[in-house]
Amino acid sequence: MSDPLLTTADVPGDPRAMVLVLHGGKPRSDRVIGPTSASWRRAAWLQRSIVPQAHEAGVGVWLARYRVRGWNGGAGPVHDARWALDELRSAHGDVPVVLLGHSMGARVAVHVADDPSVVGVVGLAPWWSADDPVTTLAGRDLRAAHGRRDRITSFRETSRYVDRARRVAASAELHDMGGLGHYMLAGSGHWHDVALGSVLEVLAARVPRAER
Repeated sequence: MSDPLLTTADVPGDPRAMVLVLHGGKPRSDRVIGPTSASWRRAAWLQRSIVPQAHEAGVGVWLARYRVRGWNGGAGPVHDARWALDELRSAHGDVPVVLLGHSMGARVAVHVADDPSVVGVVGLAPWWSADDPVTTLAGRDLRAAHGRRDRITSFRETSRYVDRARRVAASAELHDMGGLGHYMLAGSGHWHDVALGSVLEVLAARVPRAER
């Protein structure tokens, strides 16, 4: 089995903050993820799209690639995301991190949000359910975006999860993406704008922006 991988896009000098992008997957699969993976490629597109403005704000953007495609009870992708956070900390110290996850990646994000570097989670078309924790979000900020035409994951379940998270999170908000679906192909520019805007909103209250 291959090791998890990172695609890094660092700012020159010391970053103000970092984003870790977490891609989607399948409920169950032991298939090794390669560079042709549709879920990973969609997340790579997201990373490339937000990098220019993120860098202008002094924020670096890393993308993690899990070892296998499936959630499989969570152990694999959660382990890989924690490994990525350790790698990020080794490279940049205790810089604040926002987790940006699509679909299963958003599920991974809320399972590792208790990492000491994480200040917030942004979930795009997230795969959340009553089985997923909110205690990991204590004192952190949560932003979610979901389309009403999503037939893979549930807008209603996302709304319920955000409501639960409000009990412990510093803030928790849901952005209604209207008639958009799951894969973020239709309306891709809008998805990217909401993703970046949500990340910067989380950081605005927590990490003062220095003059660059």
